[in-house]
Amino acid sequence: MKKKKLSLVWLLVALAVCGSGLSGCNKSSVPASAASTSPAASGDAVVQTVAAQPEAVADSLELAAKVQADPARLVHVFPPAGGRIVTMAVHPGDRVTRGQTLAVLQSSDIASARSDYAKALAEKDRAARTFQRAQLLFDHQVMAEKDYLDAKADAATAESELRRASQLLNLWGVPLEGASDEFKVTAPRPGVVLDMGAAPGEFNKALDAPQPLCTVADLSQVWIVGEVYEKDLGSLKRGFPVEIAVNAYPGRTWKGVVDNVSDQVDPVTRTLKLRVVLANPDSALKPEMFAQIRVVRGHQQAILLPQAAVLHNGERTEVIVESAAGHYVERPVKLGATRGDKVEVASGVNPGERVVIAGAALLRPSEDAKE
Repeated sequence: MKKKKLSLVWLLVALAVCGSGLSGCNKSSVPASAASTSPAASGDAVVQTVAAQPEAVADSLELAAKVQADPARLVHVFPPAGGRIVTMAVHPGDRVTRGQTLAVLQSSDIASARSDYAKALAEKDRAARTFQRAQLLFDHQVMAEKDYLDAKADAATAESELRRASQLLNLWGVPLEGASDEFKVTAPRPGVVLDMGAAPGEFNKALDAPQPLCTVADLSQVWIVGEVYEKDLGSLKRGFPVEIAVNAYPGRTWKGVVDNVSDQVDPVTRTLKLRVVLANPDSALKPEMFAQIRVVRGHQQAILLPQAAVLHNGERTEVIVESAAGHYVERPVKLGATRGDKVEVASGVNPGERVVIAGAALLRPSEDAKE
């Protein structure tokens, strides 16, 4: 008898709870009081909603990209002559000026070139004196014209050989005077040393070397190179405004324009290269940094919601919409681009509907209360 009386009490309690609206008796919605007014369920949390209204947003295209040094401002430094590296005077990251010493090499090629120059200089002096005597004798008609012409040709040949020997030393940056077999490799332009491909003690084969001594780049201007798919090519033109973001500097952007879109499609990725040229006076942009190119193609109307309004339930992406005063339903949505702290809703929410942006987790109804 006592057991039946207890069961009856629980039945009356259940009917009272259902009648007071504290349980999910309505399968199509969830009352606001169940999530926002019950201290035990919500901790006195306040449910906040916002009206979904179309806004004018930029129709843009996001492209993955990388920072690259301008090829016209980058130099791979090879020594003009082979030899043993005595000293490397720079390290990666060093800033150098034009003509600054990068490395010192000891080379048998230099010794041979100096010897050729000395021989050419001596032969030029000898041939010049011989021609002077021949000129004097020919003027007094005591030398045959053939011998005079031979002496003149010898002098011209010696002069030409001396110029060749001196030009070779000048090309290598070696002074004409002296007997040292060492020479300096200097920076051909100002910039930053990006990397090194040699170390002291190594033998370098000049232009046949697999790697340069070092690479010097002027980074005051850089390229941002991205990849664009064929389907987006028709909406891109040279001169379109773009915005550059770099992973290394969150919140910072650079303004530019499309400088060039390549004329060749990569047969593997089916993409084309897009280039933006940016000034880089503070050297903040480094080669090989990851970046994003945002190409602005126009403006369109779209619904934007705070990212806090979006709920992820497994593979479903949903929001909670206020279907009536104090009643809420889950609505699957399809998202578009993320724009700052908001996200574009491509479908699933109609203009004017109120969407929960705070307290959504407390209002999530059961599976049978979904739209």
